Amino acid sequence: MILFPAIDLKDGQCVRLKLGDMEQATVYNPDPAAQAKAFEDQGFEWLHVVDLNGAFAGETVNGAAVDAILGATKNPVQLGGGIRTLAHIETWLSRGLARVILGTVAVRDPALVIEACRKFPGKVAVGIDAKGGRVAVEGWAEASELGVIELARKFEGAGVAAIIYTDIDRDGILAGINWESTLALADAVAIPVIASGGLASMADIHRLVAPDARKLEGAISGRALYDGRIDPTEALAVIREARGVSA
Repeated sequence: MILFPAIDLKDGQCVRLKLGDMEQATVYNPDPAAQAKAFEDQGFEWLHVVDLNGAFAGETVNGAAVDAILGATKNPVQLGGGIRTLAHIETWLSRGLARVILGTVAVRDPALVIEACRKFPGKVAVGIDAKGGRVAVEGWAEASELGVIELARKFEGAGVAAIIYTDIDRDGILAGINWESTLALADAVAIPVIASGGLASMADIHRLVAPDARKLEGAISGRALYDGRIDPTEALAVIREARGVSA
């Protein structure tokens, strides 16, 4: 069970969006590398990074900020947003990423994801972002006809390291994780699932370690950490206890 702090990058800054809307961005730290180091110092073991501009552009836009993050933290980093080709995947992994997150390309070209998993075992995650139960692409700007479980099952047995499932309708508004759909996805596939979107309070942390949720690899937290609704020390202690690890 892992709690992934999130750094969303827009124009080189660490921001949070509401409902995936680029016009509703709150800047939390103008220095993403310093934020990455702060999360490490607080005791987090991983870092989740999204290049928001890149997700819309279809290519890396905040590469300098990501490189600075990689230089600032010893924690493994997973990155999503605008990664669409095998060459792009290889480049980022060679620069020190622990794993890449493929979203739009997982819908547009599932074969590329499967090939990436073959070439880079354990290094490829799939991001499934859903609005109204349907998969959204291109930085959440477009809805597809694909259902969440339908898409996830395309990658069973391919070697996908994790599925990061985001409920866009809850992202950035502190409404709580959509436990019903997240756990249904985890039940439907053997691939580890990471919950994203809406984690709002310590109540969600305690829900995360409930017996039926322990099948999840973990959850991503953004706004609630930045706003102080979740205390890192307390949250990590709850998770360590659930894992049977002493402080």
